Amino acid sequence: MIENDVVIRIAAKGDGATASGRHVPGAVPGDTVLPDGTLVAGPHHVSPPCRHFGACGGCELQYGDDAVLAQFVAERVVHAAEGQGIVAEQVHPAHLSPPYSRRRATLHAVNGGGGPLIGFREAGSHRIVGLKECPVLAPELFALIAPLHTMLKSRKGKYALDITLTLTDQGVDAGFKGLALEGLTQTEAVLDFARDHKLARLTLDQGYGPEAMWEPELVTVSLAGVPVGFPPGAFLQATADGEAALAASAREWLAGSRTIADLFSGLGTFAFALAGDAKVLAVEAAQDAHLACKAAAARMHIPVHAMHRDLFRNPLQPDELNRFDAVLLDPPRAGAREQIRALAQSTVGRIVYVSCNPISWARDARILADAGYRLAQLRPVGQFRWSTHVELVSLFVR
Repeated sequence: MIENDVVIRIAAKGDGATASGRHVPGAVPGDTVLPDGTLVAGPHHVSPPCRHFGACGGCELQYGDDAVLAQFVAERVVHAAEGQGIVAEQVHPAHLSPPYSRRRATLHAVNGGGGPLIGFREAGSHRIVGLKECPVLAPELFALIAPLHTMLKSRKGKYALDITLTLTDQGVDAGFKGLALEGLTQTEAVLDFARDHKLARLTLDQGYGPEAMWEPELVTVSLAGVPVGFPPGAFLQATADGEAALAASAREWLAGSRTIADLFSGLGTFAFALAGDAKVLAVEAAQDAHLACKAAAARMHIPVHAMHRDLFRNPLQPDELNRFDAVLLDPPRAGAREQIRALAQSTVGRIVYVSCNPISWARDARILADAGYRLAQLRPVGQFRWSTHVELVSLFVR
């Protein structure tokens, strides 16, 4: 006879996993699966806060409370490390970004026959969920959905648009991809939308990259209190509080370093947080981000030297790395295998590795461990609330 089965964790793709190894969709630790398959909710099972849950593909874990979410984020990171035979000396509590804190998002819009549909795609589908609410997005971003609906309602024919919204120092930066403007009337309607809703900038990508149609003043994002020019589509951490959590750990763990190399530095998210007592080399391949970082450092007289270099094709070599007391790297999801191999051959004493992919991070961590580095500190971060997407910041020392 099959007995009751208790869910003990959430698996990587969001299903609840029981002690016997069963995977149960929609279950969280503490839930019980009866012999007939019925799920009995436990103390950590909550009602999803969004009416679109189950259809919208943006969130998978809204049925778990904060304790469950924190456990999931931490276990994803710790298990990835253990899968490579690495155990952290200290694992800090997971940081979770609060609801309504996402400051960047890409929405999709189509002509749904009865009018525009604007929102995220359904899970595993290209169909669009027309958003009526969103407990993830910052209110400033969600507030634009109804006006966007009104603006697009008058357009005839089929269309499929991507709408990127980012909260900047000056307000919302909106980018449209796939929006064709035919004639003066449509152009004026878009400009009226930007002016009436006090957009920081409005860009239009008609196949040749984003072009600014509206930008009353230079658009910036403040990184560690430093206003940095924000190129259209540039990378920005998903939430301000998540960025602060990552930067705080990096500052604490690299305190006392006089020279730091910030690799895959982007706009300077970590370079500006670390500069002050330390001189920082910020290395980035994207030219627009590199130039924005360079200009901000010069304008504010901050000891950050920006270098334009593709670290995938041309990683810093051990003799270059040996000039630094510490290194911070924040590579894309694929990780930084070649740069890590060079770091493993260097004399750098402390390495802070920020990652948005525990699997590629753990693979790279194995290379460092084989070279004698210890994983001294590990902090899981859940910026993408209610999502299976997990980030982390880690410290390796030797």
